Amino acid sequence: MKIIFRILITAGALLFCAYLVPGISVSSFGAAVVAAIILGLLNLIARPILVLLTLPITLLTLGLFIFVINAALFAAAASLVSGFSVDGFVPALFGLLLVSIVSVIGNRFVK
Repeated sequence: MKIIFRILITAGALLFCAYLVPGISVSSFGAAVVAAIILGLLNLIARPILVLLTLPITLLTLGLFIFVINAALFAAAASLVSGFSVDGFVPALFGLLLVSIVSVIGNRFVK
């Protein structure tokens, strides 16, 4: 049951992000839910592999390259879901930061 609430919180965060960040659009709540599921799966499967493969550059940039990986995964989720679009790297970066902040605050209430 907690996972459903977390998906709904992330979907709400995506809708909030689409409202605030120019360059990000979500057509419906259903598209936001599908995007939240895809984003969660990408973070579960692809993110650890990418972090491991880019460990030298991540260490060289003192961890800042993680933002690039996260923005790329956010944009990848947008390319996989119809009804959710991101118009470049900067909106993806601001979008992932806003979604992360809102999701962390929202998930505090799920526990």
